[in-house]
Amino acid sequence: MSIPSNITKEHLEKAVEKIDKEGIPPNGDSQYYDALYNGKPYPAKLIVSYANFFANGEILDRRTFKGGLDTPCFQLLEINDFQIVKKNGTPILDDETFYTVLINFLEQSETGNLKTKHFKDTFKGLKVKVSFGQGVSAQIPWISFLIHPHTTSEGIYPGYLFYKDINRLILSYGISETKNPPMTWPLSKEEKTIKQFFRENGFGQPKRYGDSYVFRSYNTLDLPDAEIIENDLDEIIKIYKTVNSKKEIQQNDLLQMNKTNEVVSPVDNANEIEKESLNTSTFLEDAKAGGLQFSKKLIDRFVSSLCTKPFVILTGLSGSGKTKLAQAFANWICQKENQFCIVPVGADWTNREPLLGYSNAIEKDEYVKPENGILDLLIEAKDNSHKPFFIILDEMNLSHVERYFADFLSIMETGEDIVLFKDLEKKNGVPAHVTWPNNVFIVGTVNIDETTYMFSPKVLDRANTIEFRITAEEMADFLDSNGKPDLSILKGKGVKMASDFLEISSNKKYEKPVDSVNTVLLNFFKELKKTGAEFGYRSATEIHHLLYNLSVINKHIEDDEKIDIAIMQKLLPKLHGSRRKLVPILTTLGQFCLTSHNERIEKEVFLSTDFTFKDKEVVKYPLSLEKLSRMYNGVIENGFASYAEA
Repeated sequence: MSIPSNITKEHLEKAVEKIDKEGIPPNGDSQYYDALYNGKPYPAKLIVSYANFFANGEILDRRTFKGGLDTPCFQLLEINDFQIVKKNGTPILDDETFYTVLINFLEQSETGNLKTKHFKDTFKGLKVKVSFGQGVSAQIPWISFLIHPHTTSEGIYPGYLFYKDINRLILSYGISETKNPPMTWPLSKEEKTIKQFFRENGFGQPKRYGDSYVFRSYNTLDLPDAEIIENDLDEIIKIYKTVNSKKEIQQNDLLQMNKTNEVVSPVDNANEIEKESLNTSTFLEDAKAGGLQFSKKLIDRFVSSLCTKPFVILTGLSGSGKTKLAQAFANWICQKENQFCIVPVGADWTNREPLLGYSNAIEKDEYVKPENGILDLLIEAKDNSHKPFFIILDEMNLSHVERYFADFLSIMETGEDIVLFKDLEKKNGVPAHVTWPNNVFIVGTVNIDETTYMFSPKVLDRANTIEFRITAEEMADFLDSNGKPDLSILKGKGVKMASDFLEISSNKKYEKPVDSVNTVLLNFFKELKKTGAEFGYRSATEIHHLLYNLSVINKHIEDDEKIDIAIMQKLLPKLHGSRRKLVPILTTLGQFCLTSHNERIEKEVFLSTDFTFKDKEVVKYPLSLEKLSRMYNGVIENGFASYAEA
């Protein structure tokens, strides 16, 4: 609500008389500034509120208008001979206010104007830099406040970051992106990185500056009063000046920051963590406590697959918990949040730069790291081989996987390094080569619709593919639950089992399967070959590893159940084609999944509405048979079918 324009000096003076007579009511006093009249301080908003009574017959609700420097409230008082002062009585100097500058900054951010010369270049003894972009408009305009020798490219500094797409202005503990700063902010573990702030508030992934820390966050559609803005800026500047006033700062005397914003020692002694055997039942219980609905069988498949090959694809129904499972397990087994990152894949990813960054073409000694943290995670993982690290690629097939993920697919097999650049050994802390550490695991989630791409055999061969389905019983359990999951409950609960998890995943030895297992695999190989979907030596070896790890994770699992899982995750994903091509293959593979041959499988199994896939007397491999049945019905109805379903 705007302040009525008919309020005059006479009305304001009557308001002052009312305050003198009645006193200041509860909650009526000001917090940061007063209005002086005849040398006596009064709450500014209260004066205007009462003045409206004498002008328009009602006391104006102070919640409906803002007070503060450069607001209409203060301006009305100043043009009528009131002086605005701080609560301690000292006057406001022009250099002590920044609110108007900030408002102008926000307004210009919504235009294409990139000029900044009209902005003040100093504030409270600090150098001020403003940027709306160079050549093109920046996605995140910013203001920084600097003390020598700090710069925005090498240093720490208070700064405003305007995330226009979510209407969020962040006053940050700024940290340079391109070069390591000479000192750190003295932060406690309560502060959060911008990356953490975005994730916790459902904003996705910040496009830039994710490693800086949040001091204050403002909704630009409802900014607080000017005095609050001014006070917040004044507070962080005081912190900044205090840090820089200590001329002999020793880095080890400051609280060290990492991307989880936890206080850590330079050496993380993993031997102090008590070790326990990996137990997926414990994870299942913790997941349920956090409001997540997963079956024990699904969790066993997921963990066994990670131990078999550090690349797992989760596909199936949108909103069925694919990303939540990956995020929950990483939260549960990791000691700190810098051990995993969730990266939304962009539809415009055409090369490796979104994952690995690139050399700056202008600054030859500078390497631009991706903001999603993957490169930092790989470097960190190499130096901490006793910890697991996770990369979660959300909606992995929004772009062609082979284009942006080719280097990763290659080094998973060869073990060779990825060459980032050749001219130097390091660029601003980034090595010229990065390896694929054995303690890094990648989970990709997949949704199928008209905006996504299918995976090539090259990708599917290198992964275990787990399909998510929701049963009526599972949906009923979810509807009876509290609804929204709370992953914070899982944080670090399984860290004692991380060592055993890594030990299982690093063990590439396995017991030779019994002959009956190899007979099943050979039968599937012969039939899949008719459609060009047969598997190679690598897949055969990985199937044997998977069968072994399923027994390690669940000692009570039956052989047929293990084979069923292997068929579903390693043999069927490449299957796709037309009705003419698929129907004979699907019926033959379906026969392999039954305990005895059924000449009427199409009518009595695939097309039947009351067939029971869980009947062990009839069905040998229920997961695979149910999938084959859905594919059969899909190809009959649509003329084409594939393993991946919408």
